[in-house]
Amino acid sequence: MKRIFALTLVLVLAFSLIGCAKGGDSKTVRIGASPTPHKLILEYAAPLMEEKGYKLEITEYQDYVIPNTAVESGELDANFFQHEPYMNDFNENNGTHLVSVAAVHYEPFGLYAGKTKAIADLADGATIAVPNDGSNEARALYLLQQEGLITLKADAGFTATVLDIAENPKNLNIVEVAAAQLPRSLEDVDMAVINGNYAIQAGLNASTDALAVESAEGDSAKTYANILCVKEGNENNEAIKALAEILTGADVAQYINETFGGAVVPMNQGE
Repeated sequence: MKRIFALTLVLVLAFSLIGCAKGGDSKTVRIGASPTPHKLILEYAAPLMEEKGYKLEITEYQDYVIPNTAVESGELDANFFQHEPYMNDFNENNGTHLVSVAAVHYEPFGLYAGKTKAIADLADGATIAVPNDGSNEARALYLLQQEGLITLKADAGFTATVLDIAENPKNLNIVEVAAAQLPRSLEDVDMAVINGNYAIQAGLNASTDALAVESAEGDSAKTYANILCVKEGNENNEAIKALAEILTGADVAQYINETFGGAVVPMNQGE
């Protein structure tokens, strides 16, 4: 009997260790994030999570695909790098089941000078680079429309591409570039519309360096808020709920405002 009990105990412990190795434990949140500002925000949130009895295990990613497939597969419990339109587009194209838990912050898109230093100086046929991925391209095009450079079709919506441009009075050559490469493209184009996180990584601040910035009063602020994302069914996990509460709380809002100087805007100002 003692041998049977001992063998049973060994097997139970072994399967427990395998389970932890594969799926983590209930007190650890394995989360993927882009370097800036998401990883920085999570690093600030980590001690606050520890106060609630949880540990954040942060993995940095340089792309927009792997952190989503890792959440879908269960390799990660959550990710923090994207907005909801991108997530929805990703689900539709990849058959994934990702959902938003909380809207954390908004990163204004900016139009930055390349070879041409002012919007008024854009010549006929000037080249403007925009992100080439799904909803981010639409967002960039709406910023160009906001500045009167183009007009989109009335029904273009947040899936607009260059094919949805109805009027282009300056005959602008709008080129689609991978989002991460947009800062590097500035030396080759007249201007570029750059995602907030990639602008920050390149040392650019939308509030001080951009020629034009998305209006905070427009639909973009709400539509393109960066979210805490999990696989459907995990929204009510206690550790995830604790993280969502922290990321949308007053402490993190204050950190964002003080650290990023308007280049990142918390959705909840902690009021």
